[in-house]
Amino acid sequence: MTISSNTALTVATALSFLRDELTSLQAYTPHPGGAVVQSVQIEIDRVETNESPYDLPPALKQELAQIWVDEIESNRYPDGGHDRLKGLIATYASESAGSGVSIQPSQISVGNGSDELLRSILIATCVGGAGSILVAAPTFSMYGILAQTLGVPVVSVNRSSLNFEVDLVAAQKAITDTQNPPVRVVFMVHPNSPTGNALTTAELEWMRGLPSDILVVIDEAYFEFSQHTVVAELVQHPNWVVLRTFSKAFRLAAHRVGYAVGHPQLIATLEQVRLPYNLPSISLAAAELVLKHHVSLLSAIAETMSERDRLSIVLTAIPALQVWRSDANFIYVRIQGVPNPDLSMSELVIKLKSLGTSIRHTGGGLRISIGSPAENQRTGARITQLLK
Repeated sequence: MTISSNTALTVATALSFLRDELTSLQAYTPHPGGAVVQSVQIEIDRVETNESPYDLPPALKQELAQIWVDEIESNRYPDGGHDRLKGLIATYASESAGSGVSIQPSQISVGNGSDELLRSILIATCVGGAGSILVAAPTFSMYGILAQTLGVPVVSVNRSSLNFEVDLVAAQKAITDTQNPPVRVVFMVHPNSPTGNALTTAELEWMRGLPSDILVVIDEAYFEFSQHTVVAELVQHPNWVVLRTFSKAFRLAAHRVGYAVGHPQLIATLEQVRLPYNLPSISLAAAELVLKHHVSLLSAIAETMSERDRLSIVLTAIPALQVWRSDANFIYVRIQGVPNPDLSMSELVIKLKSLGTSIRHTGGGLRISIGSPAENQRTGARITQLLK
């Protein structure tokens, strides 16, 4: 159907109730990589979204299927309070934080992925002109996207081009200078996506010195790979909240389960603003199941880390690539020594996909997730072939 210019104008007028600032919003692209026209269908190695390359073991999938058959009533709403899952998460978070740390279920909020929790945080702190957020680019794009959808201003500072550490002088100045509305939420990522670097001692000290009327969100989506966490410090910092996910190391990307750990009063507010029955029963059951088997499931991380180091060596041997050390399950690289590196990276992404490897072009570089050993071998060989 062809829409005439007059019809388009009429539609635009009819849709004038939409907020003007959303017309320029760049939506998150779930599976980027560029369109490729192929005469022959090929299987794509999906190493662009930092998922685990491994599905749940067949025995656990069978157990989950049996839970669906025996325990889940499709005509009933799921557990809206998430009480059983919160208890399991609290135990796991306490163990992961080290000896002497005791996280309680009242300190846990469960969301439909970390994205819902991010949205709840913004609703609880910034909407209605109450505040703005501070991010350090490049970083996870959903912080800014979600803020924009809610009409929350985004203040952005840069990271070092050498090691991607946050420009703390600029960050402090941004907090001091930003008024009407002031910065109410600071997003710190540990380790950062897409660059893979964990928070430094200087960054942690800066966070500890922020005033109590600023909420510090520490995104630990890749904790299981980095083993860096600030959960043990939450008791000293009621204005900190840690976010984690089941989508990466726990292999539950399809189930969309994330959680927040923080002060009970903050968590109670997040519970007030989240949607009721926000997670389906099968996702709750899946999260409970993997926590009960977390030791065996997380044992695969050692291979992922070994594969990351092996692929890093292969990529570092390519003169055209600048490769950074990573604390996560992905590697960040940039093309160097060409007139237009951004264009070259876009072309590389498209050519790689035509060969069967999908990676992500983001933040001025290329983020390559660690896949299975076979996928990593093909990824390294294909990039080498295109950049030799």
